[in-house]
Amino acid sequence: MTSTYIIAEAGVNHNGDVALARQLVDAAKEAGADAVKFQTFKTEKILTRNASMAEYQKENLGSDETQFQMIKALELSYADFAGLKAYAESIGIDFLSTPDEEDSLDFLADELNLPWIKIGSGEVTNLPFLRRIADKQRPMILSTGMSTLGEVERAVHVIREVSDQELVLLHCTTNYPCPPEEVNLRAMLTLGQAFHLRTGYSDHTLGSEVPVAAVALGAEFIEKHLTLDKTMEGPDHKASLDPEEFSAMVRQIRAVEQALGNGIKWPNPSEEAIKPLVRRRVVASHNIPKNKTITLDDLSFKRANSGIYAENYNQIIGSKARSEINDDSPIELSNLSFQQKTTNNRT
Repeated sequence: MTSTYIIAEAGVNHNGDVALARQLVDAAKEAGADAVKFQTFKTEKILTRNASMAEYQKENLGSDETQFQMIKALELSYADFAGLKAYAESIGIDFLSTPDEEDSLDFLADELNLPWIKIGSGEVTNLPFLRRIADKQRPMILSTGMSTLGEVERAVHVIREVSDQELVLLHCTTNYPCPPEEVNLRAMLTLGQAFHLRTGYSDHTLGSEVPVAAVALGAEFIEKHLTLDKTMEGPDHKASLDPEEFSAMVRQIRAVEQALGNGIKWPNPSEEAIKPLVRRRVVASHNIPKNKTITLDDLSFKRANSGIYAENYNQIIGSKARSEINDDSPIELSNLSFQQKTTNNRT
């Protein structure tokens, strides 16, 4: 089976410091992620100067500053991202970033030539931007937080009008942190069934249980926030995993992948060695005298080192004991004689 593509969502957890961003690249690689992802934007192009923060942002920051002030402080330059991509490639981890407006899209797609364009949940209804993204003619990953199935359908339709490149849908709940009762993991299955596309899960819960469960349900992509320290100031740190926790999640996901197997019901080689020791055999339920015709009452079924397996018991009913068979002894074919069946030939 194909390994789950695990994205370490560094996002804006660098707090506007490119040195911290580089450390997040290192942490993602060391934790075993397949990719590290950031968010690329020019603040003036994505929101007005008096736009309010979301409630979770106010709670996580403990501040009443505007969303513009918060986002502006988290902005990195295009040169920073070019350097981060080069560094990620040098240590062997994929570099991704979500473009939040058209200039950043052009930079990531045309200049950095990223392997995927990751589209955030907030863009599901931004149809002009979706068309512009699809026009780049490269694989896309679309998060679907806050969306109805109908809104996702419209987004997919708009993208498909322009591009036939691969499109992956990530189920997501846009709440930081997200309580388990708001996750609705089965919606990921609904997305796959509705659109016949590969699916995954972008997680904002605390801990790693939910993304691991998503892999067990069939997620092919997992996105999870990574931070260097959950106590740092910033909107997403509290809903992130630290490097040790992220590494543990990766190990759990890889273990689940192995446990899922190929779906064929067949005994493993290790089971073949155990099978003769635990499967029941045919055993005499009492002393059976010589020449006695064997009936079901003569038989019991126990674990034994030898003897006919219980599944074949019916084949020996009606045979005769060649010699006395002691109580609790395994019954072998050599203990029995079988009457030759004859047929009448008509002339």
